[in-house]
Amino acid sequence: MSPRPSRTRLSSMERFKNFQCWRQRVIHGIAFVSLLLLVSACATPVGVVRLDTQEVYRGLTSNVLSAAKPSDWSVQVLQRLDLVERFEQDPEAVLAALHKSIQQPVSEDQVQNRLFALSELSFFHAENSGQPSYYSASAVYAYAFLFPETGAPPDPLDPRRRLAADLYNLGLTKGLTGGANQEEIVIENKTAPLPFGELKLEVSPQEFLWGGYRFKRFIPVGEFGVRGLRNRYRQAGIGAPLAAELVPDESGPAAEAARKRIPPRMKVPVTAFIRLTEPRRAFIDGKFVGKLELYPADGASSVRIGDREVPLELQPTAALAYMLEGAPVWDFEFAGFRFADEQKVLGDGLLMLNPYRPGRIPVVLVHGTASSPARWAEMINELTHDPVLRGRYQFWLFMYNTGQPILYTAYLMRHALRDIVAELDPKGQDPALKRMVLIGHSQGGLLAKLMVISSGTRFWDAISTVPFEEMEMAAQTRELLREGMFFEPVPTVKRVIFVATPHRGSYRASGYLFQLVRRLIRLPGTLVTQLQGLLTSEAFAGLGMSRLPTSVDNMSPNNPFIRTLGAIPIDPAIRANSIIAVLGEGPITGKTDGVVAYESAHIEGVESEKVVRSGHSTQGHPETIEEVRRILREHIDGK
Repeated sequence: MSPRPSRTRLSSMERFKNFQCWRQRVIHGIAFVSLLLLVSACATPVGVVRLDTQEVYRGLTSNVLSAAKPSDWSVQVLQRLDLVERFEQDPEAVLAALHKSIQQPVSEDQVQNRLFALSELSFFHAENSGQPSYYSASAVYAYAFLFPETGAPPDPLDPRRRLAADLYNLGLTKGLTGGANQEEIVIENKTAPLPFGELKLEVSPQEFLWGGYRFKRFIPVGEFGVRGLRNRYRQAGIGAPLAAELVPDESGPAAEAARKRIPPRMKVPVTAFIRLTEPRRAFIDGKFVGKLELYPADGASSVRIGDREVPLELQPTAALAYMLEGAPVWDFEFAGFRFADEQKVLGDGLLMLNPYRPGRIPVVLVHGTASSPARWAEMINELTHDPVLRGRYQFWLFMYNTGQPILYTAYLMRHALRDIVAELDPKGQDPALKRMVLIGHSQGGLLAKLMVISSGTRFWDAISTVPFEEMEMAAQTRELLREGMFFEPVPTVKRVIFVATPHRGSYRASGYLFQLVRRLIRLPGTLVTQLQGLLTSEAFAGLGMSRLPTSVDNMSPNNPFIRTLGAIPIDPAIRANSIIAVLGEGPITGKTDGVVAYESAHIEGVESEKVVRSGHSTQGHPETIEEVRRILREHIDGK
């Protein structure tokens, strides 16, 4: 019998190594299978991830204007056409292809989707490349998206609608400035290049006329930050919000009248709108025609496009802040207090923010001592944006040299109020001008009261023992004193609102510092020449005065003027309201606003008295403004 073949016998070391290799393969296999099971349990190819509210909203609303990247709506268009990567590499080629696609027979919803994407992507490319033509293209596409010649416009709840309007507004602004960093828009007849053609811009000379002035220089204000005003008001709409500078228009009596009342450095909020003629048809040959229209904020708040009334984009707060940035009116505050002869006011001092609008009740704001009309900015910003007051009132400002005698300023103001009504309404056909409201802060409140009282002989009797008619003086001096010291209420004023007014004087006006300040005041030379001699006459010997009184003298609690004015009641036919500022909490008696005591500001015969916990400059305080708002709303209905 043959012997069995022998087996190779493995050493124990070799058997151990083989076992180790087998064991590792098993472990790796189990790990791989476990990993597959783990991955399949945690994340499928399609699924969801829970986000917080802010992340969700940022994702839904992120766009080229808010995040410097295209919105999901525009990216979706690129994704459908497989153009995402190509747009990153060659944006101009992709934009050209998209532009060509809207001329081909596609559905209306596809056209709308692509028009919106073209607008946003063109703006995105303009921001990255700095090419102004793509800003203009963005505005053209947005216009075609918002105002189609045929078919329905975007649904009001479509979020692209607001974004498209903003793209139109900013595209128009930056396209007209010639780039992202330019500060001024040049508005003129011209042909602007587009990536796919040209835009012929037509401008009528009549668009530049406004209340006796001509718009000269246009500054975009939409991207300005605003400081110094509590609220920034904006009406969301269509168009480029601008601040327009003014130059006099040389023709006509209306122009001359306006120049007497509207300061030449006024900045007017206007909206520029380019109305395109059949933009979708123009996409075929690339020749677009646009008519540029200018809308001052005081004259229009909407524009008609086709059969729709569309709100205009308005930024009046930004225009107001831009006008006051570095304005000379701030320098007037102390200089106008000290140097009456050197610091001239425009015309008779009664200024208008806008041309006269028949049917709107005048509200005349009168500033206080060492102040200026600029101090009413907060109140003007709030009240002119009240939906009830807007269109029912026109705001005027009385500017004066605050160091001169108060009766003399009142004489000037009385003439100004009478003259402006005669200028604007010589035939007396506008009843709104006969319902005038005066709002006076501090010394301005005293001036307001002097417009609504019958003086009789009280002011003269307070300073002289000789009857007025028996005094010997030059005819010109007699006429000045007669009008300045003997008067009746201004017939067109129907309400006064006193704000922190020292009806019985200011305790500060009798202090050492104020006595030092009064010596620095230089009174009008003509006034001194006419009246200084009277002070040395026998009739005024009891006064012990060697010089004409200043407004600081007039507001001293023991001065004959303030004591006399405090004792004269307001005419019963005129309504009055009082707003009094006091500092600190607790009872109001014995308190002051830092300048005027409560007991001095309190006056009998008013319909209402509102106490505001504030310092003396309370005209910008929210509670003060809300009280004025309440009163003006009541005044509309004759209450």
